[in-house]
Amino acid sequence: CQIVEKKAQPTLSMRTRLAAQELPQFFARAFGAVAQYLSEQRSEPAGAPFAAYYNMDMQDLDVEAGFPTLKPIPARGEILSGELPPGRYAVCTHEGPYDKVEPAYTALMAFIQQQKLKATGVAYEVYYNDPATTPPEQLITQVMFPLK
Repeated sequence: CQIVEKKAQPTLSMRTRLAAQELPQFFARAFGAVAQYLSEQRSEPAGAPFAAYYNMDMQDLDVEAGFPTLKPIPARGEILSGELPPGRYAVCTHEGPYDKVEPAYTALMAFIQQQKLKATGVAYEVYYNDPATTPPEQLITQVMFPLK
């Protein structure tokens, strides 16, 4: 785990509330719709896809999923224009299946406490490879907590 400083990053995303077991379908829909819209705008992602979790209620997750963009792009319908906020983040990288990411969260929370810092309550995950073509044990997920 480490602390990194991040600049504001424009994004396009979709946001919803759902049960955790519905995440794969939502991610497929959100990433597909945002990628299509980026293509229509003659643009491309500025990095790997991300998800933002605004709560941790597994039966009623408030979740956003999308891509960072090279520049701000107007919202359209369900697709929201936003940004990953600037500031300090505690980050930890998980290698393995998505359903085994909890130890990265635990390690990151312990690291934040050891550093006597406070997280904002939002958790971000950045997905560095494609689960359709990457074996689950080789998936790379970066977990990020913005700091107050």
